[in-house]
Amino acid sequence: MHKAGVFLLILLMGFPILLAAQDDDDYEWDYYDDLYAIGDQTFIITLGTILPMFMQINGETAPNKYTPPVGGAGSLCYNYYLNANIFAGAEVSAMFIGTLGSNTLFMLPVGIRGGYQFNIWKMEIPISIGVGMVWHRFIDQGYYGMYLKGGVSAFYRATTTWSFGINSNWYWFPQWVEDKTKNAYGNFLDLTISARYHF
Repeated sequence: MHKAGVFLLILLMGFPILLAAQDDDDYEWDYYDDLYAIGDQTFIITLGTILPMFMQINGETAPNKYTPPVGGAGSLCYNYYLNANIFAGAEVSAMFIGTLGSNTLFMLPVGIRGGYQFNIWKMEIPISIGVGMVWHRFIDQGYYGMYLKGGVSAFYRATTTWSFGINSNWYWFPQWVEDKTKNAYGNFLDLTISARYHF
């Protein structure tokens, strides 16, 4: 099963390169500071891992009950550029992490995002923030609440229409319940790779 997942990931990342290779054969293009303009858009496919960092309950740090201490994460994002550097958009993600009791925590965040992108020749470095709602599911328990995230990415513009990069985001998942002494605040870090389509 792990081999099949690795194969699909390689196929996902490699297929756009094959498609884009012919796109640039007969077209030369230059990079400049204002590579983006108002109305430019990107669609991003992301896959990778998520790591539980720490959980706080009633002001105390709770022991980590996840094993192995890494899960899976994936997302689809859309960005609309307001100028050469500022963008806004939306995202939907899915995450899962196993626990010591051989159970699985599932999370489905859906939200809006925005940020600032530095463009340095073929390198594009967006810094983003996001906010939205997230559905949690663990065994027979569910929770619906908000989330906040902040992150940084580094993309290499391989062609006029495709760029590829790495990302790291910090997630904050608060869980507020009636018994205030049981309020929990989860902190997670993701490490992912992305294929980004420009149009």
